[in-house]
Amino acid sequence: MSPTELNASSRVTLFSLNHVAVAYTTRSSDERALGDIGLVAVVDAGGNGDELWRLARDLGGRTTPQEQARWILTQAVRARIVNLGEGGIVAWTAHISRLFELSTLFANHDILATGRIVLSGQTVPAAQRPDLSGSDCARTSNRSGRDRSDVPTGVRLPWSQGGAA
Repeated sequence: MSPTELNASSRVTLFSLNHVAVAYTTRSSDERALGDIGLVAVVDAGGNGDELWRLARDLGGRTTPQEQARWILTQAVRARIVNLGEGGIVAWTAHISRLFELSTLFANHDILATGRIVLSGQTVPAAQRPDLSGSDCARTSNRSGRDRSDVPTGVRLPWSQGGAA
C-alpha cells in the first residue's frame, strides 16, 4: 500500500516501545464515532511503521500478522490505560503505510493502521474540542500532579484530594 496521509485532531497517547517513540490514537470508520480504527504510529521522520511489526515479531514473539496486530494494539492500549504519556488533544498528520483488518474485534478495534505520525505540537484549544461528556469537567490531580481535567464533575478518583471513589 502506498502511504496515505491523514490529518486530524484527537487525543494522543505517547509512549516508548523498546526505544521507539510511538503515538496511539483512534479514528472512526463512520459517523457513529466508535473509534473502531486504532492508529499506532512511530514518531520518527525516518520511520514508516514497519518497526512496530518487527517489534511484535522479535520482542513480542508473535508469528502471524493477526497476533502481531493484537500485540501492537495491546501495547498502545496498555500505555493509554496506565496513562504513560497522555498528550491531550493535538493536531497531527499520519502517513499510514499499512491498514490491517482484524479477524475479530480487539480492544474495540476492527482495523489497525500503522505508519508514521507528525504531531503539530499545538494542543487544540478547549473551545474547539469535542464535548465528550455532556458536562463540565472538574480539575482533579493525581499523586503525580498531572492534570486530570478529563474527569467529569462529580467523579472522585481514589487519589483525588478529599475523598475516596
